[in-house]
Amino acid sequence: MRSMTGFGAAQARADAIDYGVEIRSVNGRYFKASCRLPELWSSLEIDVEKLLRDRLGRGTITLTLRMRMAEDAAAYTVNTAALRRYIEQARAAVGEDARLDIGALLALPGVCEPPTSEDLCERHRPCVMAAIVQAIDALLEMRRREGAALLADLATHTHAVRESLEKIEARKQRVVENYQQRLLARVQELTRSAELSLGATDLMREVALFAERSDISEEVARLKSHLDQFARACQQEDQAGRKLDFISQEMHREASTIGAKANDVEISQAIVEIKSSIDRIKEQVQNVE
Repeated sequence: MRSMTGFGAAQARADAIDYGVEIRSVNGRYFKASCRLPELWSSLEIDVEKLLRDRLGRGTITLTLRMRMAEDAAAYTVNTAALRRYIEQARAAVGEDARLDIGALLALPGVCEPPTSEDLCERHRPCVMAAIVQAIDALLEMRRREGAALLADLATHTHAVRESLEKIEARKQRVVENYQQRLLARVQELTRSAELSLGATDLMREVALFAERSDISEEVARLKSHLDQFARACQQEDQAGRKLDFISQEMHREASTIGAKANDVEISQAIVEIKSSIDRIKEQVQNVE
C-alpha cells in the first residue's frame, strides 16, 4: 500500500550549472501533474508528465525544476564587432571628439549576448532526467512509508468493526426472544384488564413477523464479506485506493441497515461504534493511492 502524500528532491550539476528537482504529491481522486520548469526547459514538460504518470499513478503532483549558473557561466558576452560598429556610426554622426557613454552602448541591441543555450538542453538532458527519476524514487519511498502507517491504522479500525460485529451476532438471537417475552407480558396485562383472550397462534404470528422484520443475518454476512474484501485489497500491489473507497461506502451502508432493522439498544450502541470506525476508514482511504 502506498500513500498519495509524499516529497522527493534531487540535485545534479553539469557544465557549471546546478539543477535542483523537487516533487510534492497530495491526495487527489485522479492524476493531476503540474510541472514548473525554466523557460529553457519548457520542451521537456510532456516527457516529464508522462514519466510522472507512469511512476505515480494517482494524486496531485507538483514538480519544480530549478537551474542556477555559476557566475562565470552566467556572465553575458560582449559582441565586440557590434559594439565597434555602433561606435563608428556614433562618431560619424556627431564627430570624432564626441564623448560616448559606455553603459548606453552596452545596452544597445546585440551588444551584450546572454550565455549561449545552443545544444545545452541536448547535452544536459540525461543529467536532468536522471535527477527527476531520483526525486521520483525518493517520493515513492516516502509514499511507501506513509502507506505502511496507513495500513496499520486501517487494520486497527477494521479489527474494531469485527469485534463489534461479534457482539451483534451474540445479541441478535436474544432480540427476538426478548421481544416475545415483552409482547407476551403486555398481551397478558391487556387481556386481564379487558377480560379478553388471545390465542397462542396469534401471538406466534406477531413474533414471527417481528423476527422477519428485524432479521439482520444477511446484512451481518455482507458486512463480514466486505471486511474480507477490504483486507485483500489492502494487500494488493496495484493501486487500491478507489476500490477501498467503494468497499468502505458499502460497509457503511450495511451498518446503517443493521441499525435500522435491529430494534435493540445494545445493537444500536454497537452500530454507533462500527460507524465511527468506518468513518475513520473512509477518511484514511482518501490518502491511499
